[in-house]
Amino acid sequence: MRIDTILRSIVAVRASIPDDAFTATTLGTLREGSGVVIREDGLVLTIGYLITEAEEVWLTRHDGQVVPAHALAYDQETGFGLVQALVPLGISAVDFGNATEAAVGDPVWMVDGFGQSVRANIVAKQEFAGYWEYVLDEAIFVAPAHPSWGGAALIGRGGKLLGIGSLHLQMSRNGEIADVNMVVPINLLPPILDDLLRRGRVNKPPRPWLGAFSTESSGKVVVMSVIQGGPAAQAGLLQGDIIAEIRGHEVDGLADFYRKVWTSGLAGAEIPMRILRNGREAWLRVKSADRNSYLRKPQLQ
Repeated sequence: MRIDTILRSIVAVRASIPDDAFTATTLGTLREGSGVVIREDGLVLTIGYLITEAEEVWLTRHDGQVVPAHALAYDQETGFGLVQALVPLGISAVDFGNATEAAVGDPVWMVDGFGQSVRANIVAKQEFAGYWEYVLDEAIFVAPAHPSWGGAALIGRGGKLLGIGSLHLQMSRNGEIADVNMVVPINLLPPILDDLLRRGRVNKPPRPWLGAFSTESSGKVVVMSVIQGGPAAQAGLLQGDIIAEIRGHEVDGLADFYRKVWTSGLAGAEIPMRILRNGREAWLRVKSADRNSYLRKPQLQ
């Protein structure tokens, strides 16, 4: 693998978000990370949180040239985001690999748009549930971790793109705690790419969204916080509540909680839940929403 060649196809991404944007307080108004050129016309794949609600996006090539770009789409289910350069980038596209064929132990590279690459190995492929109502059936975990992971490219054999960097986490490995990167597999993109390019989102009904940040502790789902003005807050869900049941079915961990919510109907469906609060039971009915309805939308070009 010629990593110096791959480096030329990874760009730095800088996005400016309005102060009054829905995600401004949680994700910030100036976001920086990386992206991968996936089409010769300057289409760049990145991680969606970098460009969510962006009003301005700039891409920086490996030679320092800065070009304006447009936040084209972001997908809440996969976490991917698409950016379109508004002037020619003159950069070759990176070919897609097959993340399902990548195996634990395989050597890989994590490459960012600032000229730094980390030689790593795949250390796990497993389910991942994020506190922001997010689940991947099989995320890729690599170590050692790249210090600039957001939107970085995971490159496998033959210089093929296996995924996009999303998080820096710690994982127990052989009895020790190791720093790892969680990567969204590239195989999730082709089935939704045409929709994202044409519509800015996947052409299917949106999932129910609660607006609660939750974590898992000893198999129990505990509410860390609720988003002001969101469905959970309006229904009275509070920090510290333990979510025990959804529609009369016991909740078995964070991923199970989200899946039970998502199978409860379309966005707008009422989600009945049993909670434990200060050792006592309570019942709430949360009228879910479409998360995207709270966000500023990318303007299709």
